[in-house]
Amino acid sequence: MTNAELIQALKAIGYPVAYSHFVSTPENPAPPPPFITVQFAFSGDVMADNLNYVEVSNYQVELYTTKKDVATEKLVQDKLKELRMPYSKTATWLDEEKLFQTIYEIQLIGE
Repeated sequence: MTNAELIQALKAIGYPVAYSHFVSTPENPAPPPPFITVQFAFSGDVMADNLNYVEVSNYQVELYTTKKDVATEKLVQDKLKELRMPYSKTATWLDEEKLFQTIYEIQLIGE
């Protein structure tokens, strides 16, 4: 699965999805929460014989909500399970933004 395919699959949940962030303009303001962003975090390639043998791209799928929203988290988790993508999950309150951030760490192999 590619990054673009992941974003398309997440859009099926019904919330706005963007890579990294939403670009807000007067004609097209950033969406209100809940929304999802996807971004590359780091590579964890499998290496052998001084070569990157298998590309392993670690991504973060970030869900932003105004309150702790277990039902919305479940939608994201169910979609990741449907895509057969194992994930690790962390969550925090972003005081400055007044938003909950739930991060799902996933891997895309061979992208």
